[in-house]
Amino acid sequence: MALPIVVGVDGSEPSLRAVDWAADEAALRGAPLRLVYASLWERYEGAALPQDLGKPSEQVTAEGILRTAAQRAGSRRAELKISADVLAEEPEYALVREGREAAALVLGTRGRSGFVEMLLGSVSLTVAARADCPVIVLRGSHDDQDRIRTHGRVVVGIGERTTDSAALRFAVQEAKLRHATLDAVRAWRCPAHETTDHPLLAGEPARLHELHAGDVLDKALENVPADLDLNRRTVEGPARRVLLDASGKADLLVVGARRNPGHLGLQLGRVAHAVLHHAASAVAVVPEQE
Repeated sequence: MALPIVVGVDGSEPSLRAVDWAADEAALRGAPLRLVYASLWERYEGAALPQDLGKPSEQVTAEGILRTAAQRAGSRRAELKISADVLAEEPEYALVREGREAAALVLGTRGRSGFVEMLLGSVSLTVAARADCPVIVLRGSHDDQDRIRTHGRVVVGIGERTTDSAALRFAVQEAKLRHATLDAVRAWRCPAHETTDHPLLAGEPARLHELHAGDVLDKALENVPADLDLNRRTVEGPARRVLLDASGKADLLVVGARRNPGHLGLQLGRVAHAVLHHAASAVAVVPEQE
């Protein structure tokens, strides 16, 4: 049986948009959808929550939130097998554990309001940095509204790892499922100390770095299926800036995050951290084992 797509739900509009994305993802994969509400904060936010949602307090329960999310997913994708659970624990721990038996985790970027909004932002970041499966975080657009984009393009950042890249495999799968173009991008830079003012050598160091980037890209993509609509690009500039620029015309931006089993802290990397905060599209962070 296919592993489920797991989505974190808290009753906020961003999390319900994450339910939409997760329902579509599960339908594309022929996978079940699992809805999870995980929180230890109801004792603190319980008084404010009914007012936030505009409902009487007796109607605002974790079960009610999950029921609404399940109905929304079922209305969107009637063929889905949907399950839901309330987990009375810290959301980051619950979701990381759920990710051990999931094809992917899907999260929104924000919670309901105030302190909870800040908390859930950190939860998305923590889960992306620790989960064993790909984590898809729905970013907000320029007007601060999360939307499911329809550019027909998946962008993947190509790092130094040219063989057995989990991020590339995931991006290829997503592009095939969505019948989308895969835009494989390799950023490159010429270190300042290699530049020269000599007119016969000007531009040569940069050209060598550009050629190396092309070689890395070709090596990484040599096993990509021939029937995939593939666009290869080498772009000069910091990887963070290059990928953020590319996200403006993407449905999904895929980046890898190295995982060291002996390291207990957050394992995300500067590029993944930057795109999670600033990308114009949804972001998938895919763990790469050392």
